[in-house]
Amino acid sequence: MSRQAAEKRGRQAERIAGWWLRLKGWHILARRARTPLGEIDLVARRGAMIAFVEVKARATTAELDLAIDERRLARVAAAAEILWHDLARPGDDMRIDVILLAPGRAPRHLTNVWHGG
Repeated sequence: MSRQAAEKRGRQAERIAGWWLRLKGWHILARRARTPLGEIDLVARRGAMIAFVEVKARATTAELDLAIDERRLARVAAAAEILWHDLARPGDDMRIDVILLAPGRAPRHLTNVWHGG
């Protein structure tokens, strides 16, 4: 897949994930939030919880099992630490989530996937 096609697929996946989150009661705070340590696809809030969300789309569900690894999650966590200070209110909590997308399947939302280290 060309870089341009991958970029288009990624943007489409982020739009779908954003709608999925909104349907679940989340408010999208940011899309493609860039920091010096990396980019976060979506930042969402529901109540006192802020979720920093990595979105992955693959052609098959089998490929999705390989889409996320510790290195990617560590990058999201590092970027989240930077953004947290601008977004958090007193009493807020945060977590790292992943939304996995494959054609013909409902989005799979994995919550609180980073337990850091």
